[in-house]
Amino acid sequence: MLALGIDPGTAICGYGFVEQDGGKLTAKNFGAITTSPKARMQDRLLKIHTELTALIKKFQPEIIGVEKLFFGKNSTTAIPVGQARGIVLLCAAQNNLDLVEITPNEVKMSITGYGGATKEQVIYMVTKILKLPEPPKPDDTADALAIAIAASYEKNIFKFG
Repeated sequence: MLALGIDPGTAICGYGFVEQDGGKLTAKNFGAITTSPKARMQDRLLKIHTELTALIKKFQPEIIGVEKLFFGKNSTTAIPVGQARGIVLLCAAQNNLDLVEITPNEVKMSITGYGGATKEQVIYMVTKILKLPEPPKPDDTADALAIAIAASYEKNIFKFG
């Protein structure tokens, strides 16, 4: 079973594909879609849509996990993040994929066992869970992998025991 996690953003949109193979979680592919801040917003969103659609067609995940929009201390980023998140929802609908929306605290709880975990703790655990040789870069990619893992747990795709 293959899950796609997305950390939405208009400058950097992290993605990560996580697969279960005999009780083992493996990162199949991960990275980030980046756009230029000089580009028009509609062009940035089109690039995210085009590249995300191509990734979905190539890897064919069964599920997409995305963070719920969270208004924290930096509310000025909420609108661009919401726009990128809308593209993710559109891609899920266009490809008839199950969607899991999950809060940042739920992702942290799922990955580290503590909803108040730091970004560094999440990155450390993602690296260990997926047995990666080094932490994924940029941080948005590590977040996307964490979202894929957490969304998988949420949907009970990956069962351990």
